[in-house]
Amino acid sequence: MIILYNGVVYNTLGGTTALAIEDDRIIAAGSDDQVLNLSRPGTQCINLAGAFVLPGMTDSHIHLDLFGQSLAMVDCSTSSKAECLKRVELKSLQISEDAWITGHGWNNNLWKTGHGTARDLDTVTHGRPAFLTDISLHSAWLNSQALRLAGITAQTPDPEGGIIQRDQHGNPTGILFESALNLVEKIIPAIPMAERQRNLLKAQERLLSCGITSVHDFDRAPCFSALQQLDFERLLRLRVLKSLSVEQLDEALALGLRGGFGQNHLRIGPVKMFSDGALGPQTAAMLSPYEGSTDRFGELLLSSDEVFETGVRAAVGGLSLAVHAIGDRANREVLAAFERLRAYEEQHNLPHLQHRVEHMQLLEPGDIRKVADLEVTASMQPVHMYEDMCTADRQWGTRSAHAFPIQSLLNTGARVVFGSDAPVENPNPFWGMHAAVTRKRRDAPRGQPGWYANECINLESALAGYTINPAIQARTGHFLGRLQPGYLADLVVLRRNPFNIPVEELHTLLPQKVMVSGNWVFINP
Repeated sequence: MIILYNGVVYNTLGGTTALAIEDDRIIAAGSDDQVLNLSRPGTQCINLAGAFVLPGMTDSHIHLDLFGQSLAMVDCSTSSKAECLKRVELKSLQISEDAWITGHGWNNNLWKTGHGTARDLDTVTHGRPAFLTDISLHSAWLNSQALRLAGITAQTPDPEGGIIQRDQHGNPTGILFESALNLVEKIIPAIPMAERQRNLLKAQERLLSCGITSVHDFDRAPCFSALQQLDFERLLRLRVLKSLSVEQLDEALALGLRGGFGQNHLRIGPVKMFSDGALGPQTAAMLSPYEGSTDRFGELLLSSDEVFETGVRAAVGGLSLAVHAIGDRANREVLAAFERLRAYEEQHNLPHLQHRVEHMQLLEPGDIRKVADLEVTASMQPVHMYEDMCTADRQWGTRSAHAFPIQSLLNTGARVVFGSDAPVENPNPFWGMHAAVTRKRRDAPRGQPGWYANECINLESALAGYTINPAIQARTGHFLGRLQPGYLADLVVLRRNPFNIPVEELHTLLPQKVMVSGNWVFINP
């Protein structure tokens, strides 16, 4: 048995200062005297010295495989294109001549010179093919060698749902959008399973150090295979709700897989679909044109009918949907589909499934209440605001007043869960909390008003978005997300109480210790 005492235990009965843990469960919560009385020979009693204890947190939208890979890629999240090119050249000199240079994180909206070109990369890659994804994962920057290997020329048509950026003569510039990335991704040599597993273990180590003990993962089948092997070898410490891509739906239905199937560390989650693109590359589907344009409405990848039809097939098989929607038009189409799907579930006596919309960055005010009315979960990433505030103001104008409408959603009773979309953003949940509570960048001056501050939420709501709400969404809320007797002993110990510091300092919090199933998995030296 382990007893933690002399602390501040959050999200349980009032006045709780101590927890008793046996095997993988919390068996008691109360005052120091109450819990210490349970001590017996061999009990490890740990004085928390006033530390704050909160439940293990969940990143409700992450790409585990890509995040693991990104840790070994060129970090392209630079303030200038020139600095990015320097990093690419350094990488090119460290790998073999036939190896691909991969990178992630560039954001042309932050570069005064705008998008890079294939020729820019040619000057620093020394003949090696290069494929660099942008911060949103919805566009990529290639050099000429990569274009040649992929067979992309002036005569190559844009694939369905994708765009090959071209110069005034019709030649590819080296920038691809949306499904056009598949033209290159399919020829990049596959990562060996052993390397994929090593990457996932590195990702796991990073996430645990942030206080993340559970994730809702949105990568594809190879990630699922690697996670299964890690779980079999008892190396998987994270609790993973694993989504299925819509391309796998027929196979999943044929196998009879249902949502929630699995064990405590690996369960089947929703079926993932994409209804539009992203804000940065202007591919998020809009009801009215992007600012400064009369004809740029983004890319609607799925109609309401298509979402509904897929939803029916999935629902009959016991699988819920998770639909990516960023623009206001995409969100309207998806919510309309869910309205029909809810009616279908009721008419056919099907379970009321845990459907969700991923991102939900921009909603028309009239659509906000529909989220709660349909009991659809808003899966949002407040950390995106750090980079998207200025971009949204520039590309959406006054519509940005309804971007990231977190408080408005909470006012209607909607369930909101938070994630990072890593590697798109940093997975540190305290950054996400800071963004949700302040709606300001981390370097914003003290006292500066938040971005549309009426949508700021309180800290209790932010913590719920990382703890109990994701557990309820994953149908594990009866044993995860709280620090109460009978719940799994997943917890985070902080030296500072987040309720006793200025909200502007939330992003500076770091875990002192992290526990999963009664075992310490991270200790800050």
